[in-house]
Amino acid sequence: MSYFSEAILSALRLIIQFDPEIYQIVWTSLKISLFATFFATLLGVFLGIIVAITKFTGKRLLQQILNTLMAMPTVMIGLILYGLLSRQGVFGDFALLYTESAVILGEACLIFPLIMNMTLLAVQSADPRLLSTLKMLGAKTQQKIIPILSELRFAIMAGVITGFGRAIGEVGAAMMLGGNIQGVTRTMTTAIALETSKGNFELGLALGLLLLLIAFTINLMLQIVSNKG
Repeated sequence: MSYFSEAILSALRLIIQFDPEIYQIVWTSLKISLFATFFATLLGVFLGIIVAITKFTGKRLLQQILNTLMAMPTVMIGLILYGLLSRQGVFGDFALLYTESAVILGEACLIFPLIMNMTLLAVQSADPRLLSTLKMLGAKTQQKIIPILSELRFAIMAGVITGFGRAIGEVGAAMMLGGNIQGVTRTMTTAIALETSKGNFELGLALGLLLLLIAFTINLMLQIVSNKG
């Protein structure tokens, strides 16, 4: 027990003293996750609304695929993208592997189905009068997007926040695509795994505490947004 107590005190000391290595890792994690969430939101929200308000054959199958992708192991996404981005892969000439761009792409692919599916469900569970009113006013498909975004902004924002929370806690794809390079692609989760295996438990614990703080903040934001919705 004394060992764990001392480790916690050492971890808190590193946080309070603003250890540059720790906050470099935190900043890298936040930057990568924010970019991944931004790109996944642009595509996921747009496609989620389009699919929800459009009738076509295979719509139910598409939702089943989205549900399956939401449950896909992160290492599987990392494995697929690794094959595509490696030197022998289709996109090997772009030299993206082991860069921030590769990790952003991996995390965006991870949370895109989540954001799209939550947007789709938000539109489907909305007041039926919303879509019927837009249809009665003669709005075309693309003209319905802005009113739907305005009306369902809190529900959609909840999906985006959930996606960001999953992105910042990602470890499998981030490790495979980023290579855990110090100062470049080392995120909080990959650093925790590395430092703990090296026996540097205090640093890993400090990063874990900061990750918990971020997770608490994300859940608080999600609760506030859900209450408003």
